Amino acid sequence: MTKEKMYGWRGTVLRVDLTREKITKQPLDKEVAAKFIGGRGLNTKVLFDEVKPGIDPLGPENVLCLSSGPLTGTSVSLSSRIEVSTLSPYSGILGDGNSGGEFPAFLRLAGYDQIIITGRASNPKCLWINDGNVELRDASDLWGRTTWETTDMLHEELGKDVKVASIGQAGENLVRFACTVFDKYCTAARGSGAVCGSKKLKAIAVRGTGKVELAKPDEFEKLAREDREYFLKDKFQREIHKYGTHLGVIRWGPDYRYFKKSLRPEEIPDGLKPEGWKKYELGRYGCHGCVVACKDVFRIPEGKYKGEVGKSLEYETIFCTGINCGILDPLAIMEMGNLADKYGLDTIPLGNTIAFAKELYNRGIITKEDTGGLSLDWENVDAQIELIHQTALREGFGNLIAEGMYSLAKIIGRGAMDYCYHVKGLSRGPPNYPVGVFTLAHATSTRGADHLRGRSWSFGENDPHLFPEWVKKGLVSTEPVPALIISENAVTLTDTIGRCKGSVNNWPSAVPLVFKYPLWDGLAKLLTAETGFEYDAAKIVEAAERVYSLERAFLIRQGITRKHDKLVLWPQRKGTPEEKQDLEDHAKMLTEYYEIRGWDSENGVPTRQTLERLGLKYVADEIEGHGPYPEWEGPSLWPLDRYPHGGTRT
Repeated sequence: MTKEKMYGWRGTVLRVDLTREKITKQPLDKEVAAKFIGGRGLNTKVLFDEVKPGIDPLGPENVLCLSSGPLTGTSVSLSSRIEVSTLSPYSGILGDGNSGGEFPAFLRLAGYDQIIITGRASNPKCLWINDGNVELRDASDLWGRTTWETTDMLHEELGKDVKVASIGQAGENLVRFACTVFDKYCTAARGSGAVCGSKKLKAIAVRGTGKVELAKPDEFEKLAREDREYFLKDKFQREIHKYGTHLGVIRWGPDYRYFKKSLRPEEIPDGLKPEGWKKYELGRYGCHGCVVACKDVFRIPEGKYKGEVGKSLEYETIFCTGINCGILDPLAIMEMGNLADKYGLDTIPLGNTIAFAKELYNRGIITKEDTGGLSLDWENVDAQIELIHQTALREGFGNLIAEGMYSLAKIIGRGAMDYCYHVKGLSRGPPNYPVGVFTLAHATSTRGADHLRGRSWSFGENDPHLFPEWVKKGLVSTEPVPALIISENAVTLTDTIGRCKGSVNNWPSAVPLVFKYPLWDGLAKLLTAETGFEYDAAKIVEAAERVYSLERAFLIRQGITRKHDKLVLWPQRKGTPEEKQDLEDHAKMLTEYYEIRGWDSENGVPTRQTLERLGLKYVADEIEGHGPYPEWEGPSLWPLDRYPHGGTRT
């Protein structure tokens, strides 16, 4: 392989054909790197170019991509991130998850900007990356193991310095929301674990001992030091260091019993509040090179799992598997969080699907006859933990939960879809928010209902919007649609440069890589110093728009239309004047959103003018040449007895 000298990027893409057991190293195209940067950008381009519409996400034709950004593996803090992208078996559209830990940095240090995995192996495999030496190894002895067991076994065989990405029994059994687990406790969601399972890829192990070469080392390191000092001193980031996302339990009004109501701080048990979790905490840690160290290390004090240590218990796990399911016991939530990590289950759809099933059960839409005798009463901890085991192993009623909320509603029928609060197949909630930034963010997210695609949940933290200092300076409109697009572009960039979304909590700061034109100069200077490519604010904005419009084009090929960018409302509001007004307001905002994005107002298809401006003429040619596409109706479903199932319970 001959490759051009590159700074910042490592210059190599690793292709793995599992069917032929062939590994190829390809040079990273310098022009592609400059335009798509890395991470989510590089992955999105591969998916559009290589994943054809109409394929089965769990078939060998699907493609799985892993990519970190150029900042990963450098001295810039909060930057050990990796994007895992595929056609999601959970939603049937774009499925990408972002994870932290040690693995992302060490993959870059090993010399790789991206891994592209195709085909399907004949028996379980582990991809072993030892710097420049790469091989596929038999992993039959790892199949059936948890992610924790898999990681420990690979450490014993290959060395403690090796970093591991793996799937658990949930991925092996093709649970549609199974995730890829990095370093035991960090997860990439949206169904990548099931895709790994379908490809018989049990794990990826990496040892990286190289370094990222910089075009202007002195300038880059100066900016990195200033950035690091900011996060060490900032009051909010120090609070995040102390409590992590547990702060959300009292700040974000977690919803109770399938979005029945948002709990006020005084309604939340003390044991679930940020200080309440401290009694179980052994210490705190962070991803590779992170000075914030937002993650907790905890020990379960009693019960069946007494003495078991877990890490990185996030707000989403507390909310989704706990509070929204009617479970307010911190010990049970810790147990369920660890079970999810070991089995390789994404706790957001796991919790939301169980909460949805409980809602149907308590409404009489499903009964114990459907659940195999399992109680779905709200407070029944033992039954819920049993259901998590069943889900990972596709046993009993868990075989249905494993399909995810949207598919569960389709299979059940009986009016269940009326209570399935989703956008493009992904669970969201609660319905009936005031029509505005939050609802529009969930409607337009390119991977389905999502609180991170535009960080819409953060808008409530900074009245009137996420950018109060910029508003004062007249740099940002206070109108919700332009503000959301700025936020979506910013988040897109964090996923392409390889940075944690926690870095965008402090938008007004001059040093931590701010993201709004003309204040994107900090990031432009950093990337220029790293790569030698002359970035400026305009190129940074354009890169974000390029990636987001290409993602939208991918959705168009999967059959997404305007009606799928929907507003979710309570069933009891159907036909009311309030619902009519909300729908009208949403429609106006959606049209404005499309216009600003440069997409047509009929279905949100990126226009030829927009795509050509972004250097994506071939995308316009393909959409015009092959559309219209069959309308999206959710992921294709298999007969439930076709799935692999069973395995050892953890």
